[in-house]
Amino acid sequence: MKRDPEKMYATMNPWRLFFVVALPGMVSMFAMSIYSIIEGIFIGQRLGEGAFAAVNIAMPLVMINFSLADLIGVGAAVPISIALGKKEGEKANNIFSCSVILIFITSVLMGAAMFLAAEPLCRMMGANDALLETSVRYLRTVALCSPLATIFFAMDNYLRISGYVKMSMLINIGSNACTIALLSFFLLVLDMDVVGSALATSVSMSLCSMIAMIPFLRGEALLKFKRPVFSVAMIREIVACGSPGFLNNIAGRVTSILMNISLMTLGVKAFGEGGGTTAVAVYAVLMYASDFCWPLLYGISDSLSPAIGYNWGAESYGRVKRIVGCAYVGTAVIGILSTAFLFFLPGTVASWFANAGDTLLLQESTRAIRLFCLAYLFRWFAVTTQGFLSAIGKPAMATMTSLGTALVFPVIILGALWPLGLDGIWLNFAGVNLFSAVFGSFLLLRVKKEVRQSKAQKAEEA
Repeated sequence: MKRDPEKMYATMNPWRLFFVVALPGMVSMFAMSIYSIIEGIFIGQRLGEGAFAAVNIAMPLVMINFSLADLIGVGAAVPISIALGKKEGEKANNIFSCSVILIFITSVLMGAAMFLAAEPLCRMMGANDALLETSVRYLRTVALCSPLATIFFAMDNYLRISGYVKMSMLINIGSNACTIALLSFFLLVLDMDVVGSALATSVSMSLCSMIAMIPFLRGEALLKFKRPVFSVAMIREIVACGSPGFLNNIAGRVTSILMNISLMTLGVKAFGEGGGTTAVAVYAVLMYASDFCWPLLYGISDSLSPAIGYNWGAESYGRVKRIVGCAYVGTAVIGILSTAFLFFLPGTVASWFANAGDTLLLQESTRAIRLFCLAYLFRWFAVTTQGFLSAIGKPAMATMTSLGTALVFPVIILGALWPLGLDGIWLNFAGVNLFSAVFGSFLLLRVKKEVRQSKAQKAEEA
């Protein structure tokens, strides 16, 4: 189940590396999203439009909680990979050990804050009196399991760095199988509401986090626990490298809050009283529909990051270029297929999350998916570029890309397309990713120029 990561990243043919690393990564990420899709189907079909909207209200807070763990996990993975490329094993082990401790402390604090302040936080998210109680109960259930569940995503990074590519994939698949089983038991057998949904996800992630920890506790992995030595410089490096993804998630949640507030207003204008709940539910359908596609893009980008970082640290720039080229080709294919899938089957996808009795929700979701799916014509480029910039330790560039994609471009386009009403919201995603692709191209040219200058300088010194 384990490959020699140093040999694999340094010598394997780039396309073979793509299939060995990226394909399991795609399967892992897609498997992780399956539970989200199944959850959406259960909530939409079993609990109805109100519960669907309530969960969407609480979800930005849940994702912010996971984002803090991801900040540390991804932020540590970049310097770990670069350190391994430089043959600095002790430094890599220290960063790994410190990051696990930091994730646990952060998760405890964030879980406590979400539990105690659940009601005002959900109101801030845009919950009205009809949605508040359900949103609060969902959020508090997630908060209770936060300390064990949130480290799940970081352990996935550490497994792949250590060469446990297949184990990472199997744990992700097992996590989703466990979640679906628990979801079915809690909602269908025990007849629980959204609390059962939150509990199923949290318990499954907690169990799989502990399983993922086994190779490291036994000392069998490339990365090993050691007595941690914290330093301001190390924490600053972790935060800098993790900031692009973190800020992308945080900015995305802020955007979701603005979207929910806008949807409550525009929904009433479009559908009359109660239309705000319908509009928010349509937005939730789009987010669940997106779970069919974006994990495949991120699976490729995220899986190849250790290889890119390793070779960048070893100054094998030609090999980095070839690996990144494989990533762009792979994500481009996924982007085109995703657009086609959602464009030609919008009614089918919408019917999975909206039951036949919610006629308006079903009709508007079908229309919205057709507009929303255009985003994937450009999203593949933005995702791969951001992943590349993060992997080579260019946090400032990656952060600019993240903030532009998650907050700046959406807000600008939201204002520009406001006269179009709800259609402007659904088209927002396509506009954002088009802008991000153009901006990413500009940053890639800057990186290319920097590499050329670095090579010229070393040639002169030689």
